[in-house]
Amino acid sequence: MPGRPAVLLLHGFPELAYSWRRVMPALARAGFHVIAPDQRGYGETTGWDNRYDTELNAFRVLNLVEDASHLVARLGLSQVHVVGHDFGSPVAACCAILQPRVFRSVVLMSAPVGGVPVRNTRVHEDLAALGRKHYQWYYSTRDADANMRRAPQGLAAFLRAYYHYKSADWQGNKPFPLKEWSAAELAKLPTYYVMELDKGMAETVAPYAPANGSRWLDDADLAVYAQSFERTGFQGGLNWYRCATSPEHTAAVGAALGGRTIDVPSMFIAGAADWGVYQKPGEFERMQKGVCTDFRGAHLVPGAGHWVQQEQPERTAGLLIEFLRAI
Repeated sequence: MPGRPAVLLLHGFPELAYSWRRVMPALARAGFHVIAPDQRGYGETTGWDNRYDTELNAFRVLNLVEDASHLVARLGLSQVHVVGHDFGSPVAACCAILQPRVFRSVVLMSAPVGGVPVRNTRVHEDLAALGRKHYQWYYSTRDADANMRRAPQGLAAFLRAYYHYKSADWQGNKPFPLKEWSAAELAKLPTYYVMELDKGMAETVAPYAPANGSRWLDDADLAVYAQSFERTGFQGGLNWYRCATSPEHTAAVGAALGGRTIDVPSMFIAGAADWGVYQKPGEFERMQKGVCTDFRGAHLVPGAGHWVQQEQPERTAGLLIEFLRAI
């Protein structure tokens, strides 16, 4: 809308633009022009290949930044604020780093961005010795899409269990900082992050399926997600993980970013019960102390787990409006 500051909302996995459904009206009422697209590989988007054997460069975070910037240009906008949740968070961060004149501020949600750290390359062997495996590397396997898309309990039931297990509704989500990127520390994470070695994600979340819908994800909401992923599968989103776990991709991103910081105004929001804040040890702290040079605050919202904008939309919208109005 002419004269209204624009806000671009970028969803994560396994979500859609629909995940912002209860935040968008509040932002619009507050005077913002709100844009929430399905991202590449999701929902109603086209022009991408949903096979495992595809050209992965299309799903690199640097290309996702291009998607966002071209969308902004196509809408005739010169500047936007950008907000990214889950895997949308590193996309939003890279937007702010690479094109700060276009993306005038950034809000990172649920996934801290702490730069490109050096990881212990033996951690996967060490996890296997403990009977565990990291979900991002599982998501990079050929079997992951079919395991979730054709879950024995059905796709809708799989999604309900997955969303529940990572939310504040599951009372076992009581996150705390981990000491280091080691198998012994990572094994403290819930099994939706560090899985049992012999199970896929469908089998991992099945025991945590709630009996009924929740206040923040009712049957109609769940049907939107289930129908979308029934049609597209998960491979588009999983290809993002394949890039993130690829040394070649990581090196390309590191070279493009060149150690640069986020210099536009920034903020972080997550649920107080969200293990995503700590799943990569040290990133929450590095984000605040080194990566973001104009950091305006970290907010851990009570009563929310990983899906903070769905679990606590009023509080999320309020934090966004307060931050955006101050810029």
